[in-house]
Amino acid sequence: MVFLGTPETAVPALRALVETGFDVALVVTGPDKRRGRRAEPSPTPVKAAALELGLTVSHDLADVTEVGADLGVVVAFGQILRRELLEQLPMVNIHFSLLPRWRGAAPVERAIMAGDDRTGVCVMAVEEGLDTGAVYARADLPIKRTTTAEALAAQLAGIGAALLTRTLRDGLADPEPQIGEPVYAHKLVAGDLALHWDLPADELDRVVRVGGAWTTRAGQRFKVHRARPWPKEAGPAPVGSLHGDRVTTGAGTLELLEVQPEGKGRLAFSAWANGARPVDGEILGVEEVDQ
Repeated sequence: MVFLGTPETAVPALRALVETGFDVALVVTGPDKRRGRRAEPSPTPVKAAALELGLTVSHDLADVTEVGADLGVVVAFGQILRRELLEQLPMVNIHFSLLPRWRGAAPVERAIMAGDDRTGVCVMAVEEGLDTGAVYARADLPIKRTTTAEALAAQLAGIGAALLTRTLRDGLADPEPQIGEPVYAHKLVAGDLALHWDLPADELDRVVRVGGAWTTRAGQRFKVHRARPWPKEAGPAPVGSLHGDRVTTGAGTLELLEVQPEGKGRLAFSAWANGARPVDGEILGVEEVDQ
């Protein structure tokens, strides 16, 4: 078989295939990239794992038809696979949602932002359409009210790896078509992660748990890495106003636990406040900088 994947969430599936005895003839992944201005190009997590496992790696998608494989496995590859390729090599995909809910690029993040109480993993047939293929197997998982997207993705990656190897060992039976109304998980942009303080604290907390949430202070980007919602109001105060470590929202308050001012590192809110000395009642907002 060939394996197509790029980020860290694809690594457990690759390792599981090798550990359970599947012959992975080729791994195709994204090109090496610089992770900083002066850094040397570094491999994708999948490439690093593949080299550690002694597997052959390529960055050229055309190579998948040159190794005599009878199946492709796709996990978060990040490229659309065209019909001509799929006609030459059947492929299965691990998708981190309960299809047809959250087809697309950001299923884990969108599930958290929507307040879903469950999500899961599907092993599905790859079609030319966006996550439209029939499903061979699925497993579900509850989403806790404190779960971050990073933690949830790691859980789903492990579950997906086990589900994949079990499904392949048992043999690919006829898959079941997706049933229900599709919901699309569009790729996140900076504006999706802006903290609009007129929203309820619970909704803002979900944005924070996705990662990359931001507001502004004095016209500069101000990231919020960890927070906690409180249903109790802070009293009559405008939304976005900061009182101690809590921000007034459209419903309840959001306690800031870990923040990152522009140009600085992450730090506990208390440590930031000791140095920045915010004024009680000052307003945080998102309208002062480009999104």
